Amino acid sequence: MPSPSRSTRSRTKNPGSQSALRSLNQQRIIECLLNGPSTQAELARQTGLSTATVSNIVKIMQDSGLASTEPTTSSGRRALNVRLNSNGAVAVGIDFGRRHLRVVLASLSYHIIAEESVLLPLGHQAEQGIQAAVALLDKLLADSGVERTAVVGAGVGIPGPIDRRTSTVAQGAILPEWVGIDILERLEEAFQFPIFIDNDSNLGALSEVTWGPHSGISNLLFMKIGSGIGAGLILNGNPYYGNVGITGEIGHATIHEHGLICRCGNRGCLETIASTTTMIELLSRGEARPLTPEDIVRKALARDAATLRVVDDAGLAVGRALGNVANLINPEVIVVGGPLAGLGDILLDPIRRGLVRHAVPVIGETTTLTMSSLNDRAEALGAASLVFQHAGIRRT
Repeated sequence: MPSPSRSTRSRTKNPGSQSALRSLNQQRIIECLLNGPSTQAELARQTGLSTATVSNIVKIMQDSGLASTEPTTSSGRRALNVRLNSNGAVAVGIDFGRRHLRVVLASLSYHIIAEESVLLPLGHQAEQGIQAAVALLDKLLADSGVERTAVVGAGVGIPGPIDRRTSTVAQGAILPEWVGIDILERLEEAFQFPIFIDNDSNLGALSEVTWGPHSGISNLLFMKIGSGIGAGLILNGNPYYGNVGITGEIGHATIHEHGLICRCGNRGCLETIASTTTMIELLSRGEARPLTPEDIVRKALARDAATLRVVDDAGLAVGRALGNVANLINPEVIVVGGPLAGLGDILLDPIRRGLVRHAVPVIGETTTLTMSSLNDRAEALGAASLVFQHAGIRRT
């Protein structure tokens, strides 16, 4: 799959130190082993390191459980074959949200080693979010016993459009405090390993065709309904990024021409009708405290009349927007994700009605509409997949 953004090798702090040099050399060996087992002699040729250096690093990796060795024969001579263990190369997936942060560690076999999410303050600055992610990652690595040098890289999801030309968060993001920052450079400085960034909805789509049940689908639309509303596209088997990387901004499709002013400056955008922020504002009137997306799910499942009406209105608006998109790209599957995934058919039914009403009949009839089975983990899992795909590792 094509790269969503450039990636730069991390700049090692104090590059002249012995520990920094050993870490860099170990990373080079791991990168070679990502393509499969190799003998120590082959690793020396591929990395340009001496056989003694390779032997010493392989011994360290073996002692720490990152790699295993076995005798073999190469060119008629006895040799030692080296292979990465299942946690010998680890991808990090990071999902930044308006109010949350989730970090996952995943192995080569697409097994989740560890994961955790924490709350972030509303309106947090980029630096605050990044430092929280560094701290959470360090905790997960320590708790799971994974060496930092085993990390191949980190995929990072941002809830907003990303300009691929500059690697900056563009205007219109749910996190306006992050707009204009060279987020790739800042993340690489903080984490000190390769970083791959993408819009969170794009990563949601990627997760559905890697971790989810839709691996055989070539044309898929993933729609995240949260504080903002965005879509990720898989077209002809590949993520679609458009001209400068800003695609899927379905939350700013005009639904009511004379509706409320949206944060983008237009009127009547889908987000002003169907985002969780709008639902919370409508349903929190008369409540002792503002509701949360979890409260919306709970009250809807309990058949609260007001909540059901708000969800139904939102679903119809979402379906109308999806009908227009479906008429344009004719997806096989539309997956709905985000914090309201627990609503199931309560949300899917009005979306389906809106889709069928506004799509060409044959498209409405042949498009599968489903809720994400990955719930609120989709974006972080997609971020981990992004790392493996850059390393050429496909799920088997």
